[in-house]
Amino acid sequence: MTRLYDIAKVLRSKNSGPFQVTLDILFESVEDFRRVAGSGRLTRERIAALYRLNESDIAEIVFHEPMLGIKITYDRTGASSGTVGERDVYGAQQHAPLLDIEIP
Repeated sequence: MTRLYDIAKVLRSKNSGPFQVTLDILFESVEDFRRVAGSGRLTRERIAALYRLNESDIAEIVFHEPMLGIKITYDRTGASSGTVGERDVYGAQQHAPLLDIEIP
């Protein structure tokens, strides 16, 4: 199996407002996009487990073939962006758990 990190051109995270984080996965080819999108490896259950969230905290998972991208948005638990004690104000360090997802 191949890791998502080896297939995706871009894996990043960012704020989606002060109360949510968005994970972006972008691909160079429609074949790579379809391989990952059709793998069944990016589910609410899996994302919730990776990020130690409840499935209800996953706001959406969007597979958008015209842009060769997948967008996963989840609710921040605990502190909002910029709150005292919040660990990643920009949401820019949250994509790492996706890197090692194995794609058949």
